[in-house]
Amino acid sequence: MPNQRFNRWLYRGGRPNRLARAVNGVWARVFATGLGPGMTAALEVTGRTSGRPVTLPIVVVHLGGEHYLVSMLGENTNWVRNVRAAGGRAVLVRRGRTRVTLEDVPAQQRAPIIKRYCQIAPGGRVHIPVDPDAPLQEFAAVAGRYPVFRVTPEP
Repeated sequence: MPNQRFNRWLYRGGRPNRLARAVNGVWARVFATGLGPGMTAALEVTGRTSGRPVTLPIVVVHLGGEHYLVSMLGENTNWVRNVRAAGGRAVLVRRGRTRVTLEDVPAQQRAPIIKRYCQIAPGGRVHIPVDPDAPLQEFAAVAGRYPVFRVTPEP
């Protein structure tokens, strides 16, 4: 499919290219206002080297009464490194700002979350090599490659 090839091209080598960074900036602003689909938001986290806030668009997975974030590009992404360097502290922005703590979910618990992510995030699913309707064990086989964070609002 041409759209899938384009999405893969935007993130060649597991990193957003210049066009993807520009598009992500626009979507982060749109999602922050609440204009995007209900499962979208902007994630703001402190850059680990710059110390400045970095904002990106994100899909929030709602599953079993919990909220999660999935890294569609795997472990080696700046936002994942930034979240970990910040001790999990971040802000979700959607019609307001919510300070949150992002907690790493162990790989053995990620499969159902990643499956749900693939079902609701068409732009992200092209980067995870499992059909959204595949059995859970197929997601379990790749779960160690895709970080998942549990979102907990700070009091």
